Amino acid sequence: MIFENALVLLPDGVRSGLRVVVTNAKITSIEKTEGTAPCKSIDLDGNYLLPGFVDVHVHGAVGRDTVEASADAFRAICEYHASGGTTSLLLTIATSPVDQIVDVLREVRATQQTIAQLQGVHLEGPFISRERAGAQCLQNIRNADSDSVAQLLEYADVIKRVTVAPEIDGALELIAQLRDRGIAASGGHSDAWDEEARAAFESGMRHVTHTFNCMSSARRRDGTRVAGLLEFALSEPEVMCELIADGHHVSSTLMKMLYQAKRAAGICLVTDATAGAGLPEGATFRLAGVECVVGDGACYLADGSALAGSSARMIDLVATMIRDVGVPLHEAVAMASANPARAMGLHTKGRIEVGADADFAVLSPDLEVVQTFVAGERICSRGEP
Repeated sequence: MIFENALVLLPDGVRSGLRVVVTNAKITSIEKTEGTAPCKSIDLDGNYLLPGFVDVHVHGAVGRDTVEASADAFRAICEYHASGGTTSLLLTIATSPVDQIVDVLREVRATQQTIAQLQGVHLEGPFISRERAGAQCLQNIRNADSDSVAQLLEYADVIKRVTVAPEIDGALELIAQLRDRGIAASGGHSDAWDEEARAAFESGMRHVTHTFNCMSSARRRDGTRVAGLLEFALSEPEVMCELIADGHHVSSTLMKMLYQAKRAAGICLVTDATAGAGLPEGATFRLAGVECVVGDGACYLADGSALAGSSARMIDLVATMIRDVGVPLHEAVAMASANPARAMGLHTKGRIEVGADADFAVLSPDLEVVQTFVAGERICSRGEP
């Protein structure tokens, strides 16, 4: 199969006059367009051909939540986010009882091979701080006790990412265990001081969850202003920063500050989309058992006291970075594809290059998703149900 007549987004920028050749779900050649295509071709009508987006933090969509532990819910979530160009994702479990988390992990293990986009699970809790809980359920937050950790790590083949507060009891031991098993530890929902964040880094933490949201920042201690997890992440080149660039969680000035501190290679766009994504204004839903509502293009706790994830798709985040932060297209796309793929250890995803998986998003000039392909097969097309 050949994809042609497109503006192809390569790692260093946009190129025209190229054909992308796919064989057995892999990119086998990127060549100049000369003459008639030698086999079946797809004419992309001058639209952009991008690497498919990779979302490492997505709870749900269209009223469905990962904690349902249902293959039908998993598919509905993946199908909705395909409309935003997402070709790989981690289903994310908000803070829940350990036995409920295990139910989800068991179902993901059983169904993962049947859902092309599904790459595993991100545990956003329960090992987080009560002081920085955000929309998380307080009654299910716990320290990283050895029994709970052992129970969850029986599913280490499914778990790809864990959000943990570095300062809680057992956190450093957990982070070291995750590192040894090739699971990404991400600091988040945390009230950590600078030295606690650094201790987590030394134990293996190389990511932070939704930067600026639900994390400690500089404050006074014994008369001296001391960094929190935020400043530690901004200052440490090896830390990858998640960013919910939906226009609600973080202001444009803060997004610009993050971009200046980390540059494109240090930012990983995430939707943090909840079951409210794709629902109409005023619709209610639950996030791991907590009542929430869709309003003003975002998701909130029912009492309006806090944001409850987002209603965004990945293309919405890319557009925000271009429009509000002034990031060039190829860098914004890298934040939504190559960077999260690297963070997830998906070495054949997130780039258009020979040997990579044929996962693509096709965008119009006004940055609307026209088609989405996984392994060379079209899974979503604008105007089709």
